[in-house]
Amino acid sequence: MLKRLLPILIAVALVGCKNQQLKQTEVGSGKFAVNKQVEAKVDSLLSLMTLEEKIGQLNQLSGNGEVTGPISFPAEYMEALRKGLVGSMLNINGAAYTYKVQKVAVEESRLHIPLIFGYDVIHGYKTIFPIPLGEAASWDMEAIEKSARVAAIEASAAGQHWTFAPMVDIARDPRWGRVMEGAGEDPFFGSAVARARVKGFQGSKLSDTSSIAACAKHFVAYGAAQAGRDYNTVDISERTLYEVYLPPFKSALDAGVVTFMSSFNELNGIPVTGNKAMVNDLLKEKWGFNGFVDSDWGSIREMIYHGYAANEYEAGYLAMSSGVDMDLEGRIYLAQLKKLVEDGRITVEQLDEAVRRILRVKFELGLFDNPYKGCDSIREKELLLNPRHLEIAREVTRKSLVLLKNENVLPLSRNIRSIAVVGPLADNQDELIGTWSGRGEGKHVVSVLSGIREKLPNGNIYYAKGCEIVGENKAGFDEAINAARKADAVVVVVGESAMMSGEALSRAFLDLPGVQKDLVMELNALHKPLVVVVMNGRPLTIEWMDKAVPAILEAWLPGTMGGLAIADVLFGDYNPSGKLPMSFPRNVGQIPIFYYQKSTGRPPRQEERYTSKYIDSPVSPLYPFGYGLSYTTFEYSNLSISSPSIKMDETLKVSVDVRNSGKYDGEEVVQLYVRDMVGSVTRPIRELKGFKKIFIKSGESARVEFSLTSNDLAFYNQNMEYIAEPGDFMLFIGGNSDASLGLGFRLEE
Repeated sequence: MLKRLLPILIAVALVGCKNQQLKQTEVGSGKFAVNKQVEAKVDSLLSLMTLEEKIGQLNQLSGNGEVTGPISFPAEYMEALRKGLVGSMLNINGAAYTYKVQKVAVEESRLHIPLIFGYDVIHGYKTIFPIPLGEAASWDMEAIEKSARVAAIEASAAGQHWTFAPMVDIARDPRWGRVMEGAGEDPFFGSAVARARVKGFQGSKLSDTSSIAACAKHFVAYGAAQAGRDYNTVDISERTLYEVYLPPFKSALDAGVVTFMSSFNELNGIPVTGNKAMVNDLLKEKWGFNGFVDSDWGSIREMIYHGYAANEYEAGYLAMSSGVDMDLEGRIYLAQLKKLVEDGRITVEQLDEAVRRILRVKFELGLFDNPYKGCDSIREKELLLNPRHLEIAREVTRKSLVLLKNENVLPLSRNIRSIAVVGPLADNQDELIGTWSGRGEGKHVVSVLSGIREKLPNGNIYYAKGCEIVGENKAGFDEAINAARKADAVVVVVGESAMMSGEALSRAFLDLPGVQKDLVMELNALHKPLVVVVMNGRPLTIEWMDKAVPAILEAWLPGTMGGLAIADVLFGDYNPSGKLPMSFPRNVGQIPIFYYQKSTGRPPRQEERYTSKYIDSPVSPLYPFGYGLSYTTFEYSNLSISSPSIKMDETLKVSVDVRNSGKYDGEEVVQLYVRDMVGSVTRPIRELKGFKKIFIKSGESARVEFSLTSNDLAFYNQNMEYIAEPGDFMLFIGGNSDASLGLGFRLEE
């Protein structure tokens, strides 16, 4: 097809490559590498392009969603496609629609360069998985990779080539709405999740029909927005930037990610979209990133509002000079780059380098071999909401659920005579898919009520909504209380709506919205076996709930199969194994709160006045990072190390026995933390350095081993050199970041 459509390109760009099967760049197992044969094609194509066509490749426009009839976006878009003035489009969905748009770009333009279609495939395309923060709670990298693989399969079947995920921002302030989109507070853990998601989206070869390009966002430090307010200023030290916020991006790059997205925020006085030191010097030159950098939506123009650029002309200059290759819905490059080149502010070489990076990714995606990759309506119909995908979603969702409290209430018996299912989210479908839910629809979601009914087809199930998610109306309380009085046990499902977390959805208060707290407390006053299922996109302040009710299950916003997965856990068909990727504060006044704290000259002691503490609250979180209960119990013993000291080039072997001492088979996440006792700069009191999720049968034990090298103990010293320093260390192993089983060792020169 391409040989028919692209005679000029075949004659020049593909000269010498006829009938040759080119080796594709391997992704997912190493940094995105330059392929010499692809580079020859890119250079040949560049030599054919006019200045306007080159600028067009840097222009990304948004479509209007999914249509089944004639193309309906503005006529100016159609004309821009024909002139080669668009390089990428987002929000064009469906195999048939992407085919129609691609056909214009490929068959009606001079050089027939294919578009790359992008979309926010964040936690699923049609089959919706738990929000990313919930998936991260599984601490199961294989499950997270599998989720991203399903998302890629479905999105690619609908004509998509590129997702604006994973978001790898470290976030320590749950007021920020976008905590739902990431992996929480820890850079080591966040780096592992970033690798898994990149590998899942991109597969083994970018050119595979089911692979889509991943995008590591938002580069960089967007998660540190002041006061947890989206788009707000970020002002952090260089050490914090390098030790906390950059590692997941480097991990994504090392896993082969082919695109990055610059962030909205300013960093230490400079908007990142115009920050040459970050984008060009660090990401591209020092780290050797070979893919392309996309701006966030309109972020080039927003440098004017930041007060960093005087006008669109200067904004275009700053963004291009910084290394931002593609302008997402800013229209700045299209309007200003030609004049910037003519004025000598931007060189042709700079422009060519940006275009080269975009064309490189298009070639590696296989779009020049098959511009209509994925545009197959039959395949699309077969793969969206495929039964296998739904089963994987149920599996991943079960793993994401975190048991926060259980006083002999769970699991519920299948022989229970009656159960009350109560709450505004109990029979809800639309809210369970959360925000950034791709093409997911509430009508395909299994509610908690439906999941429980499947478990108890012959049981007496009493349902009452009780109240809305928001608002002060308690008119439904009586019905809910009456339902609970008739039942042997009560499951109340409360939390946030989908649009209470996500972009531009920051919250100043983290309580349950509306009168849901009152509903829970009135039901609890009946002294029935009570389980509170909490659905939310962020940690909430639920200390009151922890003190009052006997059982709490954190369900996040669980996606398409949420109700079935929750019922699996409630009735013991799956033993909960999730662990928190983010600390839960007791109150908003503690925020930001995270385990990765440093000591002070006066560590907190509640009974002493002149120490680092609050007079009206403990300093500890309600639930620490890594926390999560099981229906069984795990005992840790026999912690040992291979040697009391190691040299810089040696490896320390760490071993511990973990015994399942309860009556249920189950999984445990064994976590290894390290503390550097004395450094040339102060170090955190604990740092996660390893974790393993293992399955142990009731009554059995497993020996779990970790390895530590000097690189695992390295940090940035006073001169910002990444080195390990000799000295004393402590290590701790357990089921959360408060692990008490520890040993000391020494690192020698």
